[in-house]
Amino acid sequence: MNLSIPNGTTYGLLGPNGAGKTTTVRMLNAIIKPSSGVAKVGGFDVITQSVDVKMICGFLPESPGLYQKLTAKEFLEFIGELYYIPKDVLGSRIEELIEIFDLEGRENDLLENYSRGMKQKVCLCAALIQDPKIIFLDEPTSNLDPAASRMVKDLISDLAKKADKTIFICTHLLDAAEELCDRIGIIDKGVLKTEGTPAELMAETNCSDLESAYLKLMGVSKIDDLLAWRDKHPNENELPKKKGRKSKP
Repeated sequence: MNLSIPNGTTYGLLGPNGAGKTTTVRMLNAIIKPSSGVAKVGGFDVITQSVDVKMICGFLPESPGLYQKLTAKEFLEFIGELYYIPKDVLGSRIEELIEIFDLEGRENDLLENYSRGMKQKVCLCAALIQDPKIIFLDEPTSNLDPAASRMVKDLISDLAKKADKTIFICTHLLDAAEELCDRIGIIDKGVLKTEGTPAELMAETNCSDLESAYLKLMGVSKIDDLLAWRDKHPNENELPKKKGRKSKP
């Protein structure tokens, strides 16, 4: 894989389950070490300058961990202190994020009492707490209701356009990727198959939307394959008849 993402770009990495999206993001955040190759994030080497990488990046993992016995406010204070944010700045930043993500009135409740969607909002707050230059989001709208999902999409758009943030998104929601991303890479089995703007990928495949372009590039035609399998094996889903004595009339 060879990636070069300019500052201020919203980049989407797409691919099937197990393609290597999360592994790539974890390496770029200096959480795991690559077995070979070189990677720099914000000018810092992910191996030799891993602390510098972590200080300029915000990361929302696909399966984030939360300390369930802390309140949302306490958890964000803990995360903020890891980034050495001054207490006066941290307090006002937490209040702002709590308001943005509509968690007012619940910030002092234990996280174990939060719904999955509310926990996702807290994790998004944690990813933004240090005002990072580069933001990595692995399935950012997972578990969110439509209204909250729309709010997160608008926030991502504003961060890129108004705050000049570089945003790296992994998602299976192709409509969201088409709406938000300046460039898109499609990965399969650890290899970058293709890369371009959503418009370029759609033009390359002669498709009217990114979902159709993605399926065509990946050689996927699930419905046709399923129907062909059903026609080829019409009786395979029938239960075998039990042998036994005939019932008396």
